[in-house]
Amino acid sequence: QVHLAETGGGLVQPWGSLRLSCAASCIIFSIYDMGWYRQAPGKQRELVAQITTGGTTNYADSVKGRFTISRDNAKNTVYLQMNSLKVEDTAVYYCNAAGAFVGEVYWGQGTQVTVSS
Repeated sequence: QVHLAETGGGLVQPWGSLRLSCAASCIIFSIYDMGWYRQAPGKQRELVAQITTGGTTNYADSVKGRFTISRDNAKNTVYLQMNSLKVEDTAVYYCNAAGAFVGEVYWGQGTQVTVSS
């Protein structure tokens, strides 16, 4: 059974940094596009960053220049380096794996990121 496990969340002060990791198991990781989404209280889940199987990246405008997504296919892991964090980045962050077939999508359980002084 496919499993995505996020780690690295926590409490950080504004302008601080965190690195999230998502380890995947029971999938051929290299053939999946990977993404990070987030959901703040009372808001819809939104895309933060994506990285394709070929390494092409895409970011939400709100995080461009501050966040970096990367993947290590040898470790079946995708990362989200978050710098210059803002209070508005506070949310539960979810890892996502999207396969080639329609509906072939997997989600992690989420990790809380709280930015507060």
